[in-house]
Amino acid sequence: MTNFVRDIRDPEHPYSLEQLSVLSEESITVDDKLGRILITFTPTIQHCSMATVIGLCLRVKLQECFPPHYKVDIKVSPGSHADEEAVNKQLNDKERVAAALENPNLRQLVDECLYSNEL
Repeated sequence: MTNFVRDIRDPEHPYSLEQLSVLSEESITVDDKLGRILITFTPTIQHCSMATVIGLCLRVKLQECFPPHYKVDIKVSPGSHADEEAVNKQLNDKERVAAALENPNLRQLVDECLYSNEL
């Protein structure tokens, strides 16, 4: 499973989320029977301003790799972010995610994180 998200680059560092220990194999759960994916990631610092961007990157990548019937939940690890509840709410609200991805600057940042290694 981590193969799908292994190479996503951190928005602020020239390293992947895996290299920074933001993601690990244990933080990803896939239930093919129920069509559910749960990713719990750990931002590098408690006040990480890029936590929602990281979550958007994960969501976009999973939407590209899995059929649309899969339900994806993305959360920050409990206690790992100062605004944990707000970040989780934003990352799992379809309207907020859609609006964020319509912002050209934000979309460009997400695309850079997802595809910079493919260039």
